[in-house]
Amino acid sequence: MGIIYEDAVEIKEAEGDCEHTVITVNCPDKTGLGCDLCRIILLFGISISRGDVSTDGKWCYLVFWVVGKPTTRWNLLKNRLLEVCPTRPPSASGIFYYIPEFQQPRTPEVFLLKFWCSYDRKGLLHDVTEVLCELELTIKRVKVYTAPDGRVMDLFFVTDTRELLRTQTRQDETIKRLTVVLGDAMMSCDIELAAPEVASCLQSFLPSSVLENIALSAEHLAGLIASDSMSITFDNSLSPSHTLVQIFCQDHKGLIYDIMRTMKDYNIQISYGRFSANPKGNCEMDLFLMHKDGKKITDTHKRNALTSRLEMELVRPLRVDVVSRGPDTELLVANPVELSGRGRPLVFYDITLALKNLNINIFSVEIGRHKINDREWEVYRILLDEYDCVSATRNEIEECVRKKLMGWG
Repeated sequence: MGIIYEDAVEIKEAEGDCEHTVITVNCPDKTGLGCDLCRIILLFGISISRGDVSTDGKWCYLVFWVVGKPTTRWNLLKNRLLEVCPTRPPSASGIFYYIPEFQQPRTPEVFLLKFWCSYDRKGLLHDVTEVLCELELTIKRVKVYTAPDGRVMDLFFVTDTRELLRTQTRQDETIKRLTVVLGDAMMSCDIELAAPEVASCLQSFLPSSVLENIALSAEHLAGLIASDSMSITFDNSLSPSHTLVQIFCQDHKGLIYDIMRTMKDYNIQISYGRFSANPKGNCEMDLFLMHKDGKKITDTHKRNALTSRLEMELVRPLRVDVVSRGPDTELLVANPVELSGRGRPLVFYDITLALKNLNINIFSVEIGRHKINDREWEVYRILLDEYDCVSATRNEIEECVRKKLMGWG
């Protein structure tokens, strides 16, 4: 079966301010395709208002009604969506055909971006992060050092979505963009391929107290789940081959991605799904599910495990806390990593934007991955400038960061 390559993804841009842009994907199916598509949409800062998903296990058809931004690069989005569809680039005839879904992607090269600034300023780290996101450079880890004389050295370990950072042209473009945003504060900027031993060990030490804090946050969710207006119901009576799961919950940024990610991690296929968000900030979903082996979800233990995981993802897909680190204040943010190894998009971008809005400087940053309660988590440890923390209480910092991450106001 074949179709024109470019027609696998179609984007019809909104013609008015009150209308939605419609993204249609029509291509061979693969495990977790919905998750991969929603992750890219989230990465571009686009929110999904409504969606329809259907598949027979071999071919799928997905439609998303989305809200973009004036700066959204729709052509680039289309190219990125095409890249995750299980397709072969078109032959001379312009036709593509289904290929086996797993060819394992190669491990991307890690580069070290290092620059010195003669002085620090509010929002500097966010401005740099924004440039890197626009350049499609994925931040794997950040180290920020502030010298006693006020100079700042930032180390960014990044990978390049375009796989061009080895070239001088791409490096020059990156340095030029950073020079524009940093202005006369920039003293030097260098980009080099990270040593193999560094690239393979992008890990940081996490004290047991922090591990316990994240674990306790997960346990604390039980009370939140009971108090929030949320429901998850399973029904095996309406379909002879599928389990119907109906979800009602509060909407948040990346909600559909969180649902799709959970299904991908549990190896569950959404044969048909419909979801929509209303103006009151709630979302309703009807999902017809089956295991990868084609069976319904009838096992009580598996159903309870899936329900528990969905509840956590709907209420708190990320953990946010503000704690003491000796005499200093530290912001902790943790988000689960997909089984495929990919973290949640734009987390560091939203964190730095929230702190910029609070007029709080960042003294140092560590990003690492850690195993907590049998799940891998991406943990952001951000040491805040002690002189700025008097402008906001710890509760205000935590609330502002959480709202920015969840897309609430």
